[in-house]
Amino acid sequence: MVGSLFSFPNPVNEVSARLVAGGVVVLSVAAIALDLPWLTAVIAYGFVARVLTGPKLSPLGLLVTRVVTPRLPVPAKLVPGPPKRFAQGIGAVLTVSAAVLALGFAQHTAAYALLGAVIVAAVLESVFAFCVGCTIFAGLMRLGWIPEAVCAECNDIWSRAPASG
Repeated sequence: MVGSLFSFPNPVNEVSARLVAGGVVVLSVAAIALDLPWLTAVIAYGFVARVLTGPKLSPLGLLVTRVVTPRLPVPAKLVPGPPKRFAQGIGAVLTVSAAVLALGFAQHTAAYALLGAVIVAAVLESVFAFCVGCTIFAGLMRLGWIPEAVCAECNDIWSRAPASG
């Protein structure tokens, strides 16, 4: 039971990943524009939950995968899970750091700068289907820093054909 809770989907529906990224953009922009430092903790929780369990414990992930994506008239596009999990990990590091800066040290400007970096990456993912973390993951695999066994199908993640229906 615990093993299935703490797992990440592989493959991942890129449509859902892009929608989650769009939600991250909205939440992060709201945190900065409305000066809501507490919202950094909510955003950080979402990233940590998605790294640990995929969408299972993430309110945004659950909303997207159970409500929004199934109602869209677009086919799933399946992509390897490990690079997406790595990208969520980067988001977790940035947003947990932002939450600590904002809530622990009242360093709102520094926290919002980190959220700004998250916004850039999330816009690239949601609007242009360009995953910054996935690109870093691929580079680390080419360097041999991430073993090929972690994701055998990641050697050529860019040439995957969209999944049917």
